[in-house]
Amino acid sequence: MAKIKRALLSVSDKSGIVELAKCLVNLNCEIISTGGTMKVLEEAGIKTTEISEVTGNPEAFNGRMKTISFAIESALLFDREKDAEEAAKLGIKPIDMVVCNLYPFSQVKAAGADFATLIENIDIGGPTMVRASAKNYKYVATITDTNDYADIIHELKNFDGKLSNQTRFNLMRKAFNHTADYDALIATTMDEVAGIKSLRMNFAGGKELRYGENSHQKGYFYKEIGSTDSLYDMEILHGKELSFNNINDIQSAIDAVKNMKLVAVSVVKHNNPCGMASGSDQRQVFEHAWAGDPVSAFGSIIAFNRPVDLNTVEFLNLNNENKALRKFVEVVIAPEYTEEALEYLRFHKNLRVIKYDPIKSTMVDDIKFLKGSILVQDADNELYSKMECVTETKFDVENNIDLIEFGIAAMRQVKSNSIIIVRKLADGTYQQLGMGAGQPNRVISTKLAIEKAKENLTNEYSGDDLESYYKKQFANCILVSDAFFPFPDNVENAHAAGIRTIIQPGGSIKDKIVKKRCNELGVAMIFTGLRHFKH
Repeated sequence: MAKIKRALLSVSDKSGIVELAKCLVNLNCEIISTGGTMKVLEEAGIKTTEISEVTGNPEAFNGRMKTISFAIESALLFDREKDAEEAAKLGIKPIDMVVCNLYPFSQVKAAGADFATLIENIDIGGPTMVRASAKNYKYVATITDTNDYADIIHELKNFDGKLSNQTRFNLMRKAFNHTADYDALIATTMDEVAGIKSLRMNFAGGKELRYGENSHQKGYFYKEIGSTDSLYDMEILHGKELSFNNINDIQSAIDAVKNMKLVAVSVVKHNNPCGMASGSDQRQVFEHAWAGDPVSAFGSIIAFNRPVDLNTVEFLNLNNENKALRKFVEVVIAPEYTEEALEYLRFHKNLRVIKYDPIKSTMVDDIKFLKGSILVQDADNELYSKMECVTETKFDVENNIDLIEFGIAAMRQVKSNSIIIVRKLADGTYQQLGMGAGQPNRVISTKLAIEKAKENLTNEYSGDDLESYYKKQFANCILVSDAFFPFPDNVENAHAAGIRTIIQPGGSIKDKIVKKRCNELGVAMIFTGLRHFKH
């Protein structure tokens, strides 16, 4: 372990620097410092050596030149074993620690600074020192993160001013990531100024998963550096390790409920919400979401957009003596849980219970990785650009806008070609009644959505005239499509089932033919102006 005898402190963010410097001084370490940092330290009563005494040159050009010099970089870079004799001849005294966080380029950019201010906040000497000391990590400690100060102080105190090789190695990795991120931001900002769209990404963590999408594939989970509210940081309150597929489905589940105005629950299987509901009573909403496809709900991912209470999760029947009546789910996600709800969920030892607020998942960009390339697009965060009834048969949009918005929001999460059927129940809950997803043509999706809706209606009906019940219920439903109808066949299938209202974006060259068929059949059709493909 190398003892820290001489440290160079030059920081933009001064938080915690006095405490670190005091620790170093108490361990008989000489402090070398620059400009603003030196002023803060000396005001705290800490004696420092001014950088110019080491470089032999004054700070110049309004601070643009301070630390770059043969003396400083040599003191950081020379190999303490191989180069000791040469360093002595040159009069180079080693520096054993560099504490440096760079000019606040990201902060001034975020604040809307002009170009001249951006340029002045490009650090040159700082990255040079950081990279030099990091390269020579065997002998020099490089601290770039104020969050590391406490651990460094603790280790220095416990080991008489020394830091272990492992600590210096870890600091070295952080240092190179720090300068890489810094340079990447500057590069993309300059491209932005030039009107060029460029993208540099940095992910860390590399948490190994049990396996990937299938058992023969390896899987890893990374966090984007600098990301706030990352899904990587979700809090796992209970249950076994998350899998690759679990995490993928968790994202889909929270995306399905994140923008719902009322209490909402999504039941997701293989990235598609097989059940969705929204209303005022969480327990009722959960039951209606589950009823959207009780069979597919087995082994599903459940997401709530509101804190969860005991009454809600008791619907899962987890502690029923008859195990056949227990509802098996893989993951439950919610912003918060009452203590009673959490205790109840823990009854199932393997059930993953995740604390994460879906509203935090709102994204700006949607990115897909391809072979040697990526696709980037704006995230699909809008529901519609208009709400225009284009048929002779009208639909009361104003008084049904909440049902329409629920339908579009639910449909938007279903894989294309996407068709869903939604309704408003007597208790005021909005429910996804049927869904057709991921089919090569829209007709099949429409047929699947109608079949699933009929299956659910059959399960809830106890009378003798099932066909009449279908017609009555479908008359109060709306069918929502993610894209335009290229032909009237979907209208005909919907009408045959009893559906009288269709929501779609419009925009087909066959719109006139489709509208004409709606008029012939007495079907209301509303154009929203926005397509919602999700591949």
